[in-house]
Amino acid sequence: MSNLIELSAIDKTYEIGKIRVPALKNVSLKIDSNDYVAIMGPSGSGKSTMMNIIGCLDTPTGGEYILAGEQVNDMTDNQLADIRNRRIGFIFQTFNLLPRADAFHNVELPLIYAGLPKRERKCRTAEALERVGLSDRMKHKPNELSGGQRQRVAVARALVNNPSLLLADEPTGNLDSRTSYEIMELFHELHAQGNTLVLVTHEEDIAAYAYRVVRLLDGNVHSDVRQEPRTGDNGGFASKPKIDI
Repeated sequence: MSNLIELSAIDKTYEIGKIRVPALKNVSLKIDSNDYVAIMGPSGSGKSTMMNIIGCLDTPTGGEYILAGEQVNDMTDNQLADIRNRRIGFIFQTFNLLPRADAFHNVELPLIYAGLPKRERKCRTAEALERVGLSDRMKHKPNELSGGQRQRVAVARALVNNPSLLLADEPTGNLDSRTSYEIMELFHELHAQGNTLVLVTHEEDIAAYAYRVVRLLDGNVHSDVRQEPRTGDNGGFASKPKIDI
């Protein structure tokens, strides 16, 4: 497998007035194509900063970041926006769907931004929704869907541009335990189909689904361990309050 992500000696320091706050310190990390990595760490460990840098939502203060062969640490804002649209599919805890648009339009939107012809947009959107098991919910708006279905729409939207990388930020944080298991099983299927997943989570039972767990502490990589992933055991989730049905 080839390296999809190469972080070399990455530093990130935020300046708050005259105060400098280091968030990442000399972080080096490589992630291969078709890997499945969970990034974990306590609050303030740097995992959100790492997610933002990997997702080209922020740039490092120092070091080098190469994504799919492209050096991105010195790109302009417009170049970063372009690489996000071409290379990365984002999945968020809060779904980030347009409330007045149906599932089909929510998934189609990145293709509209990319300037694809209408016929190709319609075909690829339908295929993405079929991949996540929502062929019969294309015309439903978010408030007509369960939490798990809304997250599946968000996954379809992330897939529709055929990105190199799927980046998920606490994707089960707003879901009950049964629905969390269903979403993690979907991620397992996507990985089996050849997708590369990087999952940011604070939950051990979610990280158990990944093939590799990278733990951050005080802005450094504290450990990087491969593991046998959990799947097919009804999730093994600790009980969580039920949010939707």
